Amino acid sequence: MELHEIKARLLAKCINQQLEVIRQLHQEIEEAQKQANDYGQPKDRYDAFRTKLMRQIEMFAKQLDKANIVINTLQKINIDKKLTKVEFGALVITNKQKLFVSAGLGKMDIDGEEYFAISPLVPVFVALKGKMKDDKADFNGTAFIIEDVS
Repeated sequence: MELHEIKARLLAKCINQQLEVIRQLHQEIEEAQKQANDYGQPKDRYDAFRTKLMRQIEMFAKQLDKANIVINTLQKINIDKKLTKVEFGALVITNKQKLFVSAGLGKMDIDGEEYFAISPLVPVFVALKGKMKDDKADFNGTAFIIEDVS
């Protein structure tokens, strides 16, 4: 399979994964809000149950903000742009791993092959940044050889 097609599938998988996270967070917020509404007004100013529900809603809202930032970041990737060096949006094939520089979403499977969606903030990206096909890089004592970049 062509690298461009793999990259498109990886991006779609990342976006779909984030959309599912966002959907679940909306559900959690709605459920906690429903519980708070069903519970009614605070029983006193130290109402622990209602305070717990409000903290849950606040926590889920913060997670939702982060998930929305990730989805916005992913949507900035132009898969049609041909990349020749390791940078944001690149699919990087090394002798050790296959990396998609996008967002830190972890291991992805495409047709039985393992790819890792990584953030441009992780140390392995910093070690590979700007490198091109056939370049070498060291990371944590491991030698990486870049076999391809797309």
